[in-house]
Amino acid sequence: MSALELVVAGGGLVGAAGVLSLALRRWVGLAGLVAMIGAVIGSALGLTGAVLTLASGWGGDLSAGWQIPGGGLTIGIDPLSAWFLAPLFALGALAAVFGRRYLPGAITPAGELDLLIAAMAAVLVARHALLFLVAWEVMTLLAYLLVTRDHHDRDVRRAGWAYLIASHVAVLALLGLFVTLGSRASGALDFASIGAAWGGAAASGVLLLALLGFGIKAGVIGLHVWLPEAHAAAPSHVSALMSGVLIKLGIYGLVRTALLVGPGPWFAVALMLLGVAGAVAGIALALYQRDIKRVLAYSSVENVGVVLIGLGLGFWARGHGQPRLAAIAFAGGLLHLWNHTLMKGLLFLAAGSLVHGSGTRDLERMGGLLRRMPWTGGAMIAGAIAIAALPPFGAFSSEWLLYRGLADVGVSGAPATALLAIGAAASLALVGGLAALCFVRLIGIALLGTPRDAGAAGAHESASGLVAPVVLLAAACIAAGVVAPLVLPPVMGALLVQLGAAGASEPAAMLSPLALIDAALVTAVLAAAALVIAVARRGPRSETWGCGYAAPSARMQYRASGFSDLLVARVIPRWLRGAYRVRPPEGVFPVTASFALDTTDPVTRAAYEPLLARWGERFARLRFLQQGNVHVYILYIVATAIGALVWVMARDWWWP
Repeated sequence: MSALELVVAGGGLVGAAGVLSLALRRWVGLAGLVAMIGAVIGSALGLTGAVLTLASGWGGDLSAGWQIPGGGLTIGIDPLSAWFLAPLFALGALAAVFGRRYLPGAITPAGELDLLIAAMAAVLVARHALLFLVAWEVMTLLAYLLVTRDHHDRDVRRAGWAYLIASHVAVLALLGLFVTLGSRASGALDFASIGAAWGGAAASGVLLLALLGFGIKAGVIGLHVWLPEAHAAAPSHVSALMSGVLIKLGIYGLVRTALLVGPGPWFAVALMLLGVAGAVAGIALALYQRDIKRVLAYSSVENVGVVLIGLGLGFWARGHGQPRLAAIAFAGGLLHLWNHTLMKGLLFLAAGSLVHGSGTRDLERMGGLLRRMPWTGGAMIAGAIAIAALPPFGAFSSEWLLYRGLADVGVSGAPATALLAIGAAASLALVGGLAALCFVRLIGIALLGTPRDAGAAGAHESASGLVAPVVLLAAACIAAGVVAPLVLPPVMGALLVQLGAAGASEPAAMLSPLALIDAALVTAVLAAAALVIAVARRGPRSETWGCGYAAPSARMQYRASGFSDLLVARVIPRWLRGAYRVRPPEGVFPVTASFALDTTDPVTRAAYEPLLARWGERFARLRFLQQGNVHVYILYIVATAIGALVWVMARDWWWP
């Protein structure tokens, strides 16, 4: 079988398993088993096809006999598609295994998860705009159903509406995008005709539509407001797949559009600026969240920003005739995309296991979970170190390439360009420091100390079906830093050439010394851990010193908000902080008083909510049109049709 046939067979098998699982909903155990087995086997086939495409440099196209508007139904796979298909199938299989035990009695989410994987694969192999949009909309609706599984919860319903509204604004932008692309291709909507018609001629309007439509899905800063709501509301394995893969399809769309029409000079700069702003704002917002899943969601905004910095620098270097620098930048950004899939998949699944064991997502009610859930807690510590871009994990390698690329521009570029590059590198360093603090806070509050709640006190290690995917992802995060130089040339070489870069030999050479250091560091850490465990098992056990307090309690520990409050107050701009809601005591004998931190997204609170409320009031004045009478609605339709005919006649009369 060819690479494309393997991907189609894999995606088709996953989708068929999802449909069969929904049909077998009466037999709970069998339906869940079918969904899991289909996802694992189908993902294995699809992953094989993606890897073969990356290794060979091309997977082929397939045109069906079915003619649809704008051309024939066409699918295909190339290195760009394969780079996004590989993490989809890898994480999709692990999420399906995790979900089997996480929601053992929920058949609908199991079947819908399989269908979501198949829909995302269809988006990545679509080579016709209509097929792309249909698959994109199916993906959006399936994700909405999964996000709103617990629809009895008001916050979940709010999250679902936020996601659905944002997604359909994105679809409107994408409709405008493809109509504009097809206008120059004489109405053809297949990607080959569009690419030939545009011929690398950059169009600002097209790229702006792409930034809006795909930027919403990617969670680009300012367009990200749906992301923390949806990721927190969804089941944890769904959050892992959405953060690890689904938002990356927005990045795929941006890159694909840039290759079709050519990235304009402003486009590269816009990507870098959005990347820097998203990285800094995302991690700043994560610093004071109480919900463990919202912390991880805002971290995804940060990491999307890091990827955009690499892509923006790569397109800038390509436009300035520097293929070596383009290779370094593209390699850093795209390698970070894979690393983020591993890290965020690990962290969301581990967080789901913690929530499953403790019964809460609130950091203020956790504590002491490492002792009660050692495998999950240990894997989560590994994920926290990885997401902070510290060695020996893969994110350190990908961000190292970005630092090297920015440093090259800072040394050899024009003064203004060099200053911007140095500023971007400094911002990236700031983000790394804030990320380290953010995840020290998360690990320290959730895993260490003593339980703050009865649920945390009664927590226990999760079942093997929940632990195994987490441990595998932790091992993959460690291995990514060691094997990156070996993987880059055969796997990324063709993709970098497709993007207009020099190839993967230069990035691989830069990472080779790091790989040796990482391997030595892994060996040393494992040896030290084994020694500590051996000594601890032989030594006596005693209570930790309680600072002289006779009866220490959990209330004496740092709280999640107190841990980061000083930095948030001193470093984070006021408009990015949470809003304090204070109700002071009144009277001699006060009855009520409250003090709370509102962690609603500041962009939502300051911009979108007032705007939507204002327009909602204006549209409410049109409620008189809603009569509830079928005859009136038919009259509306007839009046609209007559108005459209009059407009066409007038246009032909005045503008023949």
